[in-house]
Amino acid sequence: MRILLKKGKQKELIKNFKIKNNLTWNQLSSLLKIKCSRFMTYYNEDSLIPSRLYFILDKDNKYARYIIEKKGENWGQEKGGRLSKGKTKMINLPKESKELAEFYGAMLGDGNSNKTKGYKKGTYVIRIVGDIRKDNEYLTNYVKPLIEKLFNIGVRVGKFKKTNAMFIEAHSVLLIDFLEKLGFKPGNKIKNQLEIPKWIKDNKFYLKACLRGLYDTDGSAYQLTNQNSYQINFSNSNSVLLNDVKNGLRRLGIYCSEITKGDEINITKKSELRKFLKLIGFSNSKHLNKVKMWNIAPSSSGQIQ
Repeated sequence: MRILLKKGKQKELIKNFKIKNNLTWNQLSSLLKIKCSRFMTYYNEDSLIPSRLYFILDKDNKYARYIIEKKGENWGQEKGGRLSKGKTKMINLPKESKELAEFYGAMLGDGNSNKTKGYKKGTYVIRIVGDIRKDNEYLTNYVKPLIEKLFNIGVRVGKFKKTNAMFIEAHSVLLIDFLEKLGFKPGNKIKNQLEIPKWIKDNKFYLKACLRGLYDTDGSAYQLTNQNSYQINFSNSNSVLLNDVKNGLRRLGIYCSEITKGDEINITKKSELRKFLKLIGFSNSKHLNKVKMWNIAPSSSGQIQ
């Protein structure tokens, strides 16, 4: 039987027992007749603690009030997807929200999901890529904390060797499965023809947030050559997603061009640029710094939350 304790209490129980008995980790593992590496998965709460160990560690029954549930050895994945058997990491699976919609938009733009099953061990990772010269602040200081807050998961920042490309990534089979249920299939986004899902399209607040994530990653803002005019551009090779963005903008009352060059949508009129900045805006500083110089932005941040 496995014991599911309130979050943080399994770790606290083990730590207190170790301190009370003045044991090293190796001594504690030896006492409990379990490999130290395996025991650490219980300490880190990556796995539920077996009842055999629990009753040794909690002889005084002080932690009984923190027991949420007792599960069989083959208890499988907890309803709701927060826990899974074996060494699967526990993560938070958030409800629909503006934050989740914005993250989903960033994934549709420069993100990818990889699910590779292998013998005993597979690869399950999400990754969002950017230019380290332009996107470092956005990915490191905005998207990374956003993912960590949404899913309670560690996010790594990395750089591809001999290039200016950087990335943030998170490893979790539960996260991959969660995104797949939302509509984000692992693998090639163009081949899979990923789109803005219905739960986002049907809610204007979610739609605004998702479009912000898309424009932060696959959008651009610039002044037209030798003109006192400006343009916000969205470019993507997925025709289904392009139509979703075009229709989403128009649903919000923002006039944009038809799809041009096969992969672009433009907003040029100053009145429509103001609407975009007011309703959607940017979270990526590389765009914010440009639109602040246009003297048409509705606020210093470039968006109204």
